[in-house]
Amino acid sequence: MNELHPGTPEDAAAPAARLAAFAAALADETRAAICMTLLEGRAWTAGELARITAVAPSTVSGHLTRLLDAGLCVTERQGRHSYVRIADAATARLVDRLASYAIPDRDAAHAVPVVSAPDPLARARTCYDHFAGRLGMAVTDAMERRGLLRTEGVFELTEEGRAWCARAGVDLAQVGRRPLASSCLDWTERRRHLGGTAGARLCARALREKWVVRPAGGGRALEVTARGERAFGGLLGITPEAWH
Repeated sequence: MNELHPGTPEDAAAPAARLAAFAAALADETRAAICMTLLEGRAWTAGELARITAVAPSTVSGHLTRLLDAGLCVTERQGRHSYVRIADAATARLVDRLASYAIPDRDAAHAVPVVSAPDPLARARTCYDHFAGRLGMAVTDAMERRGLLRTEGVFELTEEGRAWCARAGVDLAQVGRRPLASSCLDWTERRRHLGGTAGARLCARALREKWVVRPAGGGRALEVTARGERAFGGLLGITPEAWH
């Protein structure tokens, strides 16, 4: 019976096998196209990815299984639909570097048009009780850029974020088990925006102070007022271009 000793070729086999399996997950044109589509950070259904890559739904399902097993992608449930997105920022950076190495003249991520929606809803709306649409993503992105919110994995307010909420008049007193911050997949932007207590209270303050108002016809759409433009600019440094 052969014994394995540290430093022998057999010891290197397991990590080498894992690396080979990971590389093999990308060694297919369709799977590579899926990963490049997901590089923007948006999430897509399996059916949409089938249309984007021009393969049959049954075929794309098998490819997604390979990518999920390799840890390149993850699934996220929102309502009745299941979405696929890149696993995390580190994976996105790795795929992006590989793509840039393989395509020397590549100067931008692979871009796919976002799902169409009536413009008022896509621009700004409520998702349950928090901001969604381009306004919701602008708020989330600005909070992340300023170090107020961690978005890698589970959303989490930083200490700076809690202090910012206090200055902005956003009450973080918790009722029940609702987390201070949570992520919610935006069905038009296909990225995760801020929910939880912080997201709900920020939206409630904006409605109360008339930073945003409901259109005359009602519904979930929001209109940002001139007062809101000043408030969002002062609090987060975002301008109307971010949600128009």
